[in-house]
Amino acid sequence: MELRHLRCFLAVAEELHFARAAERLHIEQSPLSRTIKELEEDLGEQLFIRTSRSTRLTRAGKLFLEHVPRIFTALQQARDSVQAAANGFHGQLRIALSDGITPSRLPALLALCRQEEPEVEIRLFEVPLSQQIKGLHDDLYDVGFAQSDEVGDGVVAQAVWSDPLMVAVPARHPLLRHKRIPLEEVLRHPLVLCDPQVCEGHARQVERVLRRADTEPLIAERVSSCDLMMALVSAGFALGITGAPHIAASRESGVVARPLAGRAPMLTTYVLHREGESSDVLERFIERVLAIESPEGHRSTSPVEPESLEDNDP
Repeated sequence: MELRHLRCFLAVAEELHFARAAERLHIEQSPLSRTIKELEEDLGEQLFIRTSRSTRLTRAGKLFLEHVPRIFTALQQARDSVQAAANGFHGQLRIALSDGITPSRLPALLALCRQEEPEVEIRLFEVPLSQQIKGLHDDLYDVGFAQSDEVGDGVVAQAVWSDPLMVAVPARHPLLRHKRIPLEEVLRHPLVLCDPQVCEGHARQVERVLRRADTEPLIAERVSSCDLMMALVSAGFALGITGAPHIAASRESGVVARPLAGRAPMLTTYVLHREGESSDVLERFIERVLAIESPEGHRSTSPVEPESLEDNDP
């Protein structure tokens, strides 16, 4: 088995179309088919079911697909390590980011790392939570951030930061009459929330809050980023629910942050690493994470709140 076999397999598995995969690889379709056949003979298993209408993975093909991308990731990291050494770095810290990370904290954290250990190269990987957990087990990442502590055996999740969970409201929306919005009032309006396929931990924490009420939420859209959420809120499409710093970091001028009524729910960020493994570099990194304070004041994200809207809360 050679790398060319794996490259061809990955292209066909992702495209599920031999002609498109051949075009992507800049080869003819016939040599691509021969390469896949060689791979199947080497493995002793059929990887694809191919008909005149479609191409789909067999069960063996699906299992193989779970591992192949990690091979290319490991190869790329090996190349990067060699390049880092050539550039004068004496170590590397591979950090996975899932669910987003508090925008105002990441620059401060990276600046502190650069100041205290400039010889250690920092590499960042934005990946879904499930991929981060696999990557930690497979030594593709040294440490990661996520908004879930449901990480299974072999991985430690340590709570490091907490931010108020807020409602992102379009400017001049009638709900702005509340300084603190009752959850029941929020659920009367369409919501735009983070996609659980992309922001799994974030979505779980928001879902737990929404379940406090008996009303089923009206979800207008699921989005892959808080930036898109804020754009839809600013356009008056729906309300959003996310951490206060994400709303504060938004460049959308037509968004106002409001807390929920009652005890304010918090959005917790966890640092993840393999259980029982902790290098000096990793320990110092986690110390810096814990040293990063809450963002300075969660500024209102409305330029000027309309004076005509009065607070009706008691």
